[in-house]
Amino acid sequence: MLIYLRVLKESFNFAISALRNNRLRTFLSLLGVTIGIFSIIAVLAAVDSLKKDITGSLSALDNSTVVVMRFNFGPSDVPRWKREQFPDVTYEEYQNLKKNLPDIEAISFALGVPGGASLKYRDVTSTGVDVGAVTHEYYDIEAFEFEKGRFFNEPEAVAGAGVIVLGHEIATNLFGEMDPIGKEIRIFGRRATVIGVLEKQGQSLFGGSRDSQVFVPANFARRVYGTTKGTVFPQIVLKPEDGVDNDEFIAMLEQQLRSMRAIKPGEINTFFINQLQGFADFIDNITGQLNIIGIVISGFSLLVGGFGIANIMFVSVKERTSLIGIQKSLGAKNKFILSQFLFEAIILSVIGGMVGLFVVWLVSIIASQFTGDFEFVLSPFNILIGTLVSAVIGLISGIIPAISASKLDPVEAIRTGM
Repeated sequence: MLIYLRVLKESFNFAISALRNNRLRTFLSLLGVTIGIFSIIAVLAAVDSLKKDITGSLSALDNSTVVVMRFNFGPSDVPRWKREQFPDVTYEEYQNLKKNLPDIEAISFALGVPGGASLKYRDVTSTGVDVGAVTHEYYDIEAFEFEKGRFFNEPEAVAGAGVIVLGHEIATNLFGEMDPIGKEIRIFGRRATVIGVLEKQGQSLFGGSRDSQVFVPANFARRVYGTTKGTVFPQIVLKPEDGVDNDEFIAMLEQQLRSMRAIKPGEINTFFINQLQGFADFIDNITGQLNIIGIVISGFSLLVGGFGIANIMFVSVKERTSLIGIQKSLGAKNKFILSQFLFEAIILSVIGGMVGLFVVWLVSIIASQFTGDFEFVLSPFNILIGTLVSAVIGLISGIIPAISASKLDPVEAIRTGM
């Protein structure tokens, strides 16, 4: 065992010495691997960061949450012209489901106000604000955290009272350092009293942060916009009780809606039941495909780097033919010569890989500075992958030159070197 360790140590020392003596060649060789590893790990890190950002945006909602509307989250077999004829879900359907559908932990009616709204406090105006017009139960569906104040209650929601909950950024824009609670602002041309301010969440790459949102009672918005199709985008958001089978819950929900809309057997649904879990699976599928495409494209860069290392190793064997002959004539075993060149190729490749990982880390820090709260993630798993891939590339690239070196005849090698 000690003999093998000594052989490994001597092989390692020979490899390091060879790399030091040919610094320019070493640099040019590892450049290809550096670019290849950078490409692959940059793609993996970017996709991981993208996935983390999207899942972070959805984390406030439970994966079992169901959204009923006339639109579908993902692809659909229903033709577009037919989907456009679907009616919007109604407030009455929300009330009916609330009374009759079992196993509901919370159910809320929500309106999406198109184009955002303008909020005004004295001389300060915020335009294009994302408004969530919801019923009071939405507080039990989404994980709200308040910096100040509270969410609106059932009497306020049913009456469509002029109350509003502000996201952190909106509150700062309108009020600065002032306490907004109890202040009156204008939204939809009407007065609304601020009753709550949400804690700062941070921006997502794709928007959707609660910092730039406000929430008002759905009936408050309904009085302004009505329920004309195309002006608002109504939806019913449901959260089933813990432990309830989702498939059974959705089947009961579908049956209730079909009954309410008098849809005959054999006719298609005129609504979509969207699951957040299904959307999360869809995102996983997309990011998985992006990973594969990125790795395949980046693999070509790594292939070029591998050919570069193989070429340099063949040159190295040619230059050291005489030295190999001398080593073998002095009793060096074939496996010592083999390990010597293999170590050189692997070390060269791993150094290139580590440089590539360092560049990815550097780029991720710089990129994070320019994308606000979106954070590029270089995970330990990706670092491990980068290191292993570079080592494997070195092993594959160096195996043939190392074998050819180990099989040289000592006499012929010395004579060729001379």
